[in-house]
Amino acid sequence: MASMVAGSNAPLTAENPGLGGVLVGMGWQTVPSNGPQSEITSMAIVCGADGRALTPEHLVFFNQLTTAGGSVAFAESPGAPADVEQVDVDFGLVPAEVAKIAFLAYVDPELRGPGTFGAVRSAYIRLARPDGRELLRFDIPPMHGDRIKAMMFGELYRHRDDWKFRALGQGYENGLAGVAQDFGLAL
Repeated sequence: MASMVAGSNAPLTAENPGLGGVLVGMGWQTVPSNGPQSEITSMAIVCGADGRALTPEHLVFFNQLTTAGGSVAFAESPGAPADVEQVDVDFGLVPAEVAKIAFLAYVDPELRGPGTFGAVRSAYIRLARPDGRELLRFDIPPMHGDRIKAMMFGELYRHRDDWKFRALGQGYENGLAGVAQDFGLAL
């Protein structure tokens, strides 16, 4: 298992011949509060070469659990107890026009009102083989998240005929509005 730092890239299929897909696990802890607790929600965005979502149907979140064709889907049940969310990616089913798949989490203002990542600690993203053996992990560095309302954890992307992973940890102060603008979505 390899540990990554922000901005680093790691080959997946080139170094793991026969790897047909990955399980992407995301996790975090929230510091308990006496007041309203921020509700963190994860999502995956399937993008074309321009870095924008192919269509609204290429967004995977709590209200749309899989893409058409099933290439990217929330996992049925978490395999590792620490993961908050898990997404299965089947490389063989990913359409040729897909250049990358971004993995994000955001504060859902509709559940418990406005909030930030201020109470979020120990956020990470990890990639594992379908059998659960971990390939790599990116622990997002501690941050002052009092103004951050969405976070891009990392992205899978095509490099020639192979798949690679980039660790990001990029925060958005403007939350879903910033995500929608960057990915060409109407949220």
